[in-house]
Amino acid sequence: MRESEVISTFLRYLKRQGDLPLGDDAGAIKLRDRWLVATNDMLVGKTDVPGIMTPRQVGFKAVTMNLSDVAAMGARPIGFLFSLGITSDLDSDYIEGIAKGIGEALDFYKVPVLSADTNEADDLVIDGMAIGTTKRLLPRSGAKPGDLVCVTGDLGRALAGYLVWRDDLEVGGRVKDALYERFLEPKARVEEGVVLSAVASSAIDVSDGLAKELNILSERSGVKICVDAWKLPVREEVIRVSEILGLDVHKLALASGEEFEILFTLPEDLLEGLTFDCTVIGRVFEGNGVYLMDRGRAEKLPPLGWEHMVPRGSWY
Repeated sequence: MRESEVISTFLRYLKRQGDLPLGDDAGAIKLRDRWLVATNDMLVGKTDVPGIMTPRQVGFKAVTMNLSDVAAMGARPIGFLFSLGITSDLDSDYIEGIAKGIGEALDFYKVPVLSADTNEADDLVIDGMAIGTTKRLLPRSGAKPGDLVCVTGDLGRALAGYLVWRDDLEVGGRVKDALYERFLEPKARVEEGVVLSAVASSAIDVSDGLAKELNILSERSGVKICVDAWKLPVREEVIRVSEILGLDVHKLALASGEEFEILFTLPEDLLEGLTFDCTVIGRVFEGNGVYLMDRGRAEKLPPLGWEHMVPRGSWY
């Protein structure tokens, strides 16, 4: 079964849910005038830890991936919890490195750890959970016709960095450093999420690939989304990798996951009030589906990105 099929199976039975039904980056329960937001995201050695990643980076990433989900809901993180599964042959230095990385991430995001557990497992597993609070939620279902489609930061460096490592490409130290920064040490957009909670109509973090996240926003909101290929924020280092490998740089940026940027929609008149930099990449219309606009031509955009348990278990 594909990941999406497994989720659909469980949703048929998990009828008792929070005040925000399952299907967003995180769940939520209303507590008086605020929402308590909670998420859990699992890091597994086989699928989430490339051989070049240090144990410190592994620990840091486990925190980042959970806090990113909370941020995408417009909530400020207030706590982190985790369960650690380790193999019997994992050495003490590696375990200490993970602990150091989790500790550094908690300091970086100024979030306390609230609980933890450990057990023996057949693979490295860090099953994290983050909680946060907000007065106004940012669901995936709020995009409205006329809204702008925007994204924080830049796109493509995570996948480009992975390809450089996998294929041992000669790209030069400066290019490699820029790509590996996102590939190995991504950061969650916590402060941006807090700002967006007051103005955005919908949001989702870019963890599986921008194209996949765009399709989710379109489906959940019941709208059509058009994105301009030439407005995607892509750095020159990503362009360099696409040229070496003969790849379409726009498709590379659209398929790149674990960027942990925030994709969001908002009314056009609220754009100037944002206190952080972002890129307007498209607009929301009545209808359905996602379309990539390239020099006046519209191409329906499939959900490029990552899904666990597909035949190749990788980017597609």
